[in-house]
Amino acid sequence: MATAAPAAPTANKAELLAIADAVAREKLIDKDIVIEAMEDAIQRAARARYGAENDIRAKLDATTGDLRLWRVLEVVEEPEDHFKQVDLKGAQKLQKDAQMGDFIVDPLPPIEFGRIAAQAAKQVIFQKVRDAERERQYEEFKDRSGEVITGVVKRVEFGHVVVDLGRAEGVIRRDQQIPREMVRVGDRIRALILRVSREARGPQIFLSRAHPDFMKKLFAQEVPEIYDGIIEIKAAARDPGSRAKIGVISHDGSIDPVGACVGMKGSRVQAVVQELQGEKIDIIPWSEDLATFVVNGLQPATVSRVVIDEEESRIEVVVPDDQLSLAIGRRGQNVRLASQLTSSQIDILTEADASEKRQREFVERSEMFQTELDVDETLAQLLVAEGFTSLEEVAYVPEDEISSIEGLDEDIAKELQSRAGEALERREAAAREERRGLGVEDDLATMPHLTEQMLVTLGKAGIKTLDDLADLATDELVQKKRVEPRRRSDAPTRPEDKGGILSDYGLTDEQGNEVIMAARAHWFEDEDASASGSENEEPAKDDKGEAADAESPE
Repeated sequence: MATAAPAAPTANKAELLAIADAVAREKLIDKDIVIEAMEDAIQRAARARYGAENDIRAKLDATTGDLRLWRVLEVVEEPEDHFKQVDLKGAQKLQKDAQMGDFIVDPLPPIEFGRIAAQAAKQVIFQKVRDAERERQYEEFKDRSGEVITGVVKRVEFGHVVVDLGRAEGVIRRDQQIPREMVRVGDRIRALILRVSREARGPQIFLSRAHPDFMKKLFAQEVPEIYDGIIEIKAAARDPGSRAKIGVISHDGSIDPVGACVGMKGSRVQAVVQELQGEKIDIIPWSEDLATFVVNGLQPATVSRVVIDEEESRIEVVVPDDQLSLAIGRRGQNVRLASQLTSSQIDILTEADASEKRQREFVERSEMFQTELDVDETLAQLLVAEGFTSLEEVAYVPEDEISSIEGLDEDIAKELQSRAGEALERREAAAREERRGLGVEDDLATMPHLTEQMLVTLGKAGIKTLDDLADLATDELVQKKRVEPRRRSDAPTRPEDKGGILSDYGLTDEQGNEVIMAARAHWFEDEDASASGSENEEPAKDDKGEAADAESPE
């Protein structure tokens, strides 16, 4: 293939290269991208001049500034598209050694850019440079999520703050700002890079000053021990602009983590407080023992007792009557932050409330044992006092746990377990009848982990067939209730307290997933049976009764 002959440049060579250099430096992009954009613009202008049907190419030498312009023609026997094809005789006039099937070049004279062509070329260059700049911004920031960055407030739009980051722009949405913080155009501001997303209008860099990680990063900048890894912030919770709590631990026994974070005369923590617009920060020692950590987290309130329900991720905290308001905090702030810090729901009760609750539960359980086990009040109360809370515990614990209770022997233990088993069977039978009355299919009773009482609950929720159950997601079935901490555990349930359908039965996510997959098993069996039926169908036969070939003979 012959090379295109140089065309007279439409602009001074040095001027073209100088423009490319200037744009590349200003936009911080590769000079080759600017050269490519110029070539594309020249090609479009040439197609507008010579006809868009032509396959016109342009090449700008990045070193010398030479500009070549040509069109490409394919050598064919009988041209159908005279703009892109040429016969052999015509091709050999342009290139003597042209052969059939070759692509040859036809040099074109230079073009003069009119006003419209120049404007179109300018738009092409701007668009390509803008696209390259956006890609450069995305590549620069995509892996920087979690960093603290400093910028200058550029403008405020609809409550969102746009920050100039030097080579890009970031935005602090209204919900990621510190409430009541006054921000003015031109102010220097620090924020956490929350996430970076690639969008049609360019990369969007979302910043935050309200995220707990922003406070962690500020402490890492102010406390050298945190930066070096000697002290670790294990948990953090914030009510932006008002109050925060962090749990810290030292990996060096000679260093006090709380004292190191506070600093001499509070200098270190005050630097963070000032950055967070006066947000009060409680620094507490972190502990692997959840009960200890909860007690620390509720400071400055004094805690009398902590009861942890690991299955429900629920913690009951008992405080003296005069400490109740302090433990709860203004508008529930203290207990809410402690709950976020421990990732558990915390219920605050006074000692009087706790005593009343224990008495109520004692009476309810005693009456249940009296009725279900057909025993007198004294024996029922004895079982409750020994820690038995349900018929299942009585029926399935080792026999010696019951016989070892003072006043009971092996015979009484066997009789109690027998009666507990019979009572459970009666409950199961009653639940089975109720379940069938609700129209719940027997197939659901074969699912793992599900009891008749659970099936009744499903039936009341409208889940009556395998398909109904299979359509559920695991969290819809067993998700634990997630509620804000309340002062009393017996407070009315609000709409947002509702969890999965079977959230009250203590099923784990793994068990819920097993139930869902078992319910979906028949779907796959049906598909396998359908596929097997298709494979076993007899092949089509021709008029002579012989199997017809699926493919025609070659």
